[in-house]
Amino acid sequence: MAAKLDYQWHLRKVMADRGMFSTTDLIPPLAERGISLSSSQVYRLVVERPERLSLKILMALLDILDCTMDDLIEPIAAAGAVKKPKKAAVGGGTAPGAEGLGGLRPKRARIRGVDRP
Repeated sequence: MAAKLDYQWHLRKVMADRGMFSTTDLIPPLAERGISLSSSQVYRLVVERPERLSLKILMALLDILDCTMDDLIEPIAAAGAVKKPKKAAVGGGTAPGAEGLGGLRPKRARIRGVDRP
């Protein structure tokens, strides 16, 4: 199984390194590049980790802050990405290819309330 990746968003730190301490400092430079965001949208972009981000906005941020994507986005291993080894099935014999199923075997359905011939 491939390792799951996550990321850390460093926009606030990069802005501070460039002397931009207010989230609204980004509004005019973004507008110069044709990107119109409200102050609350810019605040969320800076303070929170974006789940979706248009490439146009990302490229504008890289241009405004004179940085690279490596400065803004740091890939990290996702928490809980380490897969634990499976425990052996409890009980006696198991069918070939059914190792590790344990209590996940289907049970025969019982029909109640119906007279059987």
